[in-house]
Amino acid sequence: MSNISIIGTGNMARTIGARAVAGGNTVEVMGRDQSKAADLAKALGGGATTGEWGTAPAGDIVIVALLYDGVVPVVAQYGDALAGKVIVDISNPFNSTFDGLAHREETSIAQEVAKAAPASASVVKAFNTIFRHVLEKGRPDVFIAGDNAQAKASVAAFIESLGLRPLDVGGLKMAHWLEGAGVVTVGLANHGVGNLDFALSITELPIVGPAISSTSFA
Repeated sequence: MSNISIIGTGNMARTIGARAVAGGNTVEVMGRDQSKAADLAKALGGGATTGEWGTAPAGDIVIVALLYDGVVPVVAQYGDALAGKVIVDISNPFNSTFDGLAHREETSIAQEVAKAAPASASVVKAFNTIFRHVLEKGRPDVFIAGDNAQAKASVAAFIESLGLRPLDVGGLKMAHWLEGAGVVTVGLANHGVGNLDFALSITELPIVGPAISSTSFA
């Protein structure tokens, strides 16, 4: 099982924390408001602890469960306290109308985190295409992106401990497209599906053939 620190005390922090405890992981909660962090740790049970904001997280995997505009500043604030850690960004940088990304360049919050984090840290994008209540009650696929194979393997093992299936989409530059998939998910909720009770997933067909190439879409 994994040793997890969660930075944040909101709904996603609570949901991931609850699944993590149920999966037998060790969980630490860190929040600007120490009393909220302590309340969340108590609610999670399973021996969940509270860490002091800004100090070195106890977990090998650090899940930053904050709104997108707070993720990079907090990683920068923690600085060397995140050295050697696997940092998981779960945020969605939606624009004000929820039909595009807040950043105009082809980047992602995860890529910006990698710039702000210590060189020895590894960044993985995960969980951002899943609505909170679906993560709480369902068994959605979890798409992950990152440049460090060992870090992705650690995050994948953690996801499997939650009873979920991790699916690797490639390097950290793919985090931009995962954030775009988050926009697609909201569009489906508002239009094609009409509700929030779904998640993007992969259906595998029993076909043996070559890897995907450009001709596969012709």
